[in-house]
Amino acid sequence: MAEFTLKIDGMHCASCVRRVSQALSATAGVALNEVTVGTAKLSSAEPLPVDAAIAALAKAGFAAHLES
Repeated sequence: MAEFTLKIDGMHCASCVRRVSQALSATAGVALNEVTVGTAKLSSAEPLPVDAAIAALAKAGFAAHLES
């Protein structure tokens, strides 16, 4: 199982964390490990669906990028 961390801009409170969790949970191939203010740590059964996760977050109103 591949793992990656996304940096999520604009996530400032518990409500934001909940919205991010919901958006990522609905993304095919992504299993949510942890969401904290500022980052989301994810794991994937498929080869890194980073683009799908970033697109789901954008739809929820958050900008995200792969943390290096």
